Amino acid sequence: MLTNGSFTLGPVFFRLFMTVRALLSPTVFGVMGVVRDGAGRVLLVRHRYKRGWHLPGGGVDRGEPPQEAVRRELAEEVGLSGGDSEFLGLYTRRAGWVTNLVALYRITGAAIAFRPSLEIAEICFADPAAPPPGCTPATLRRLAELTGAAPVSPRW
Repeated sequence: MLTNGSFTLGPVFFRLFMTVRALLSPTVFGVMGVVRDGAGRVLLVRHRYKRGWHLPGGGVDRGEPPQEAVRRELAEEVGLSGGDSEFLGLYTRRAGWVTNLVALYRITGAAIAFRPSLEIAEICFADPAAPPPGCTPATLRRLAELTGAAPVSPRW
């Protein structure tokens, strides 16, 4: 049992409390990857279901380590294979009434074998100092941070 000051929380009550808390203030965990080519350009994706250019990534499955999730998501989205991953930072963003936590990783030495899918329509490698038109505000912030043109923000 958990004790908090003058009262004790039993395991059933604690689980109920945590479930209600999660329903009232849900948090979703996602990952994104910064993949650069030999010229230093950054890989961007265009989804079929939302506008703009984004860094590739997606959701972390229950119990999945984020460093495995980013590699899985990028393999699914852009055909990523090989390479090494390095954690760059953790960001927050609001998506409606949900809080989204995003872990950002740098992927180096990887190969890309992209094929359009039901999720991803196209990819491009872009100069982070001169991003293509249509980049989302979050993508523009990350690219500016990567080039040193902006300080790192805790918000996605």
